[in-house]
Amino acid sequence: MSTPAAHVWIPSHARVVIVDSFIPVARGTTAIAPPPLNWPTKDPGDVLDYILDIGPAIIGNDGDSIATLDVSSTPSNPGDLTIQNSTTDGSRVILWLSGGQAGTVYTLTFAITTVNGRSLLRSVLLPVLLLSVPAIPAAAILTTTGAMLTDQNGNPVLSSSG
Repeated sequence: MSTPAAHVWIPSHARVVIVDSFIPVARGTTAIAPPPLNWPTKDPGDVLDYILDIGPAIIGNDGDSIATLDVSSTPSNPGDLTIQNSTTDGSRVILWLSGGQAGTVYTLTFAITTVNGRSLLRSVLLPVLLLSVPAIPAAAILTTTGAMLTDQNGNPVLSSSG
């Protein structure tokens, strides 16, 4: 008799973005904007977990954690990136993302409030590129060496015969 295996989900550390802590700026100096937050490149066929950790932004505030979360993705047209699931775990936001158009950089914007009333608004970039080898469609145009012609986004160029 077989026994079903119990699975424990452990988030991947390969796709974690950590919000910088707030650093005081000396009087008379100009604050410099930090570089944009971004996750590693995603293939349109991937369905993966992505994490945003706001821990450094609430450090020193014992007991504070994420209370509410609103996430949006742009662009958001048919066939674009899909937020399949979102949840929080203390100071971390965990998203399951799928789909996306090759050659597009998506902006995921997070509006977060904490148990102690703090608010954070952050955006994270997610580039989507074709990382897998696509099947060659029947109408694809091939070179003399048999390679498939693609556009600037990696999509096959199709013949218009028909």
